[in-house]
Amino acid sequence: MSVSPDELPVPDVVVQPDADVLARVAAAALVARLAAAQAVHGTASVVLTGGGVGTAVLRHVAELAAEPARERVDWTAVDVWWGDERFVPADDAERNERGAREALLDPVGVPAERVHAMPASDAGFDTPEEAADWYAGQLAAAAPEGATLPRLDLLLLGMGPEGHVASIFPESPAVRDERPVLAVRDCPKPPPTRISLGFSAIGTAEEVWLLVSGEGKAEAVAQALGGTPREQLPAAGVHGRQATRWLLDAAAAGRLRQTG
Repeated sequence: MSVSPDELPVPDVVVQPDADVLARVAAAALVARLAAAQAVHGTASVVLTGGGVGTAVLRHVAELAAEPARERVDWTAVDVWWGDERFVPADDAERNERGAREALLDPVGVPAERVHAMPASDAGFDTPEEAADWYAGQLAAAAPEGATLPRLDLLLLGMGPEGHVASIFPESPAVRDERPVLAVRDCPKPPPTRISLGFSAIGTAEEVWLLVSGEGKAEAVAQALGGTPREQLPAAGVHGRQATRWLLDAAAAGRLRQTG
């Protein structure tokens, strides 16, 4: 179900002193969010991102899972999806899936049937468009009757210094594409061919968290929170149905006062 712009929640901005503290705090919050979803629904669903901070968060989540006194998530009842993926061979180090499996999914034992990876280039699809259509079908198959997307409790995103999220880059065809999953070609950042959720899918998540660190992203953060159109800065068009949270380190938040 879509949400009108007037009904969107005001973004919540949380600033931590550095990238390591940011990753640790985000990991604890992620565990709490998934545990809360399981308390209500019996299961939880999370959409993962790649990148340095995103992967660090997953490592810290795995550490928390090994501490018996911590809040617990039943990892056998968590569905894992991805916001985007590089259309490269399955064993390529560029794959977001590979990093997530090593950092979290394998250590905590998420069952194979609950890990919904975007296809690799050697998975039997001739084109990334075919792979994107297949992934849209997987999302639809997991959705309630009459819906095309499953319940997504939490969706994680990184952001590039020019404001891209998932694999949606400024002024690219993807920024205007309303399909839930799309192929992206000629990305300005290698590898050039990818699969990405579109805005129509991202915006159905209950909560969307943007994990951003580094001074080089401070200007894009300020512009995104200052209302720049999503065509120019895709991160500005990201929202969750119930909450949108920007989790920043101090360097990434350094220019926010200028939007004041």
